[in-house]
Amino acid sequence: MITAAVLAALATACAVGSWRFTTAHWTSRAPRLAIILWQSLGVSWGLATTGAMLAYAVQPYGTGVLHGLIAFAGGKAPAQAWDPLHVLALIAGLTALAVLVAVLLTAGVQTLRARRRHRMLLRLIAHDDPGVPGVRVLAHPGAAAYCVPGLRSQVVVSEGALKLLSEGELKAVLAHEAAHVRERHDLVLLPFAALRRALPWSKVVADAQAQVELLIEMAADDRARRYCSPRRLATALLRFGTAGAMPTPHGTLGVHAQHVMARVERLVQPLPELAASTRYGFIALSVTLVTAAPFLWVIQL
Repeated sequence: MITAAVLAALATACAVGSWRFTTAHWTSRAPRLAIILWQSLGVSWGLATTGAMLAYAVQPYGTGVLHGLIAFAGGKAPAQAWDPLHVLALIAGLTALAVLVAVLLTAGVQTLRARRRHRMLLRLIAHDDPGVPGVRVLAHPGAAAYCVPGLRSQVVVSEGALKLLSEGELKAVLAHEAAHVRERHDLVLLPFAALRRALPWSKVVADAQAQVELLIEMAADDRARRYCSPRRLATALLRFGTAGAMPTPHGTLGVHAQHVMARVERLVQPLPELAASTRYGFIALSVTLVTAAPFLWVIQL
């Protein structure tokens, strides 16, 4: 019973923390750290929410969540009689856990299928260009630049983008897309997209997904400016925003018109980095969140 209460408190704290986190101003100063904290909040919230219901459900066994579920699955008789509330909690907890796992797997499978279809399409409508080696050039007059992540990742630009951008701006955009591929930002986004599918009515989930989308763009900007001028990347973003960038295909990551000015201001006038003590504090918080819920699944308070 105590375990269920602690898990419920942890789930509530994660929900409140997520809501407060959407309005935090420090995240643009350390986007990678903010991404880690968002992931920690998501994992902890999911395990704590389902764990609270399941901890109450298996309370008659007098063991932790995991051991109680194993005993239930093995047909072991509980030490105390079950009542309707325990049965309802078991059904609700298992259903919620199954839904979260199902939407994550479904989102992953659909994304992989979309990428496979798009790679097949690129074979027909894209070509190599010696001016941009290793990049597929899309035969389209609109402005587009995106990457197709995966084991066979590809960076794609349109003919319209090649005409729109200068040599330095193109180099900056390609470095940005290469950063997405290298850091596998598609895997960062996948759980949030799946959670949005499971809870489409939740404003907190919608805001979290939007925040993570912006943060991965900022993180890619940070890596790209190691290899190019930040001002060239900023002017490239402005050109895409003015020209109206093409929407990126499903399952890909690319340049779009959202949050352009926030990214441009950050590139042109970078903010000071977070203090080391603050960084270590957020890292410690992330580790605590990730380990707390699984730990509470195993023990019995």
